[in-house]
Amino acid sequence: MQEFNHIEALWAAHTVDVKISSDEMLKQAKKDVNNMRIKSILNIVGMGLSFVAVACLWLFNFESWTTHAGITIIVMAIAVYTLILYNNYRIIAKSDFTVNPNEFISHLKLYQLNRHTLYNKLYWFYAIALSLGMVLYFFELLAHLSLWVQVAFIGGSFGWMIFCSTLVRKAVIKRDKERIALLIEKFERISAQFKEQQ
Repeated sequence: MQEFNHIEALWAAHTVDVKISSDEMLKQAKKDVNNMRIKSILNIVGMGLSFVAVACLWLFNFESWTTHAGITIIVMAIAVYTLILYNNYRIIAKSDFTVNPNEFISHLKLYQLNRHTLYNKLYWFYAIALSLGMVLYFFELLAHLSLWVQVAFIGGSFGWMIFCSTLVRKAVIKRDKERIALLIEKFERISAQFKEQQ
């Protein structure tokens, strides 16, 4: 046990002072922001494709008004959410850290706040609208299926919504919050280093 304590003490005494230049840190932080922008664009494109796919359902001949109402609600929910995602993307896309560091950091903080609102408040609007739209859309279709298939479909749909609303949503919120907070911290540190150098 004494040997372990001795090794532990040696390890603790051996600290390596790693200095990263502000240029290297800036390069890494810009890469992280660029990755965030690309992910935002991919989310917007994915939502746009979802919008088109759901809107294409109108090409089929449905007899019930509930089916058309369901498609309309789903399309509107996707359109609203896509616009919100686009507005959030514009917040981080329109400024550059090297031009105005303080403005960029404030935009990044606003982006973080908007993402928090998106995942906490607006998510429930989106989930409820999609659920209502799906219920209305499948009302006509479920009438043609057996009772067991209807129960399995409805149970599976509710299970999937609960899974997405709890576990997946919480994991995404946590990862997003940590990633943006780390970026804000990096840019604030870089800004402080630039001020010290001047």
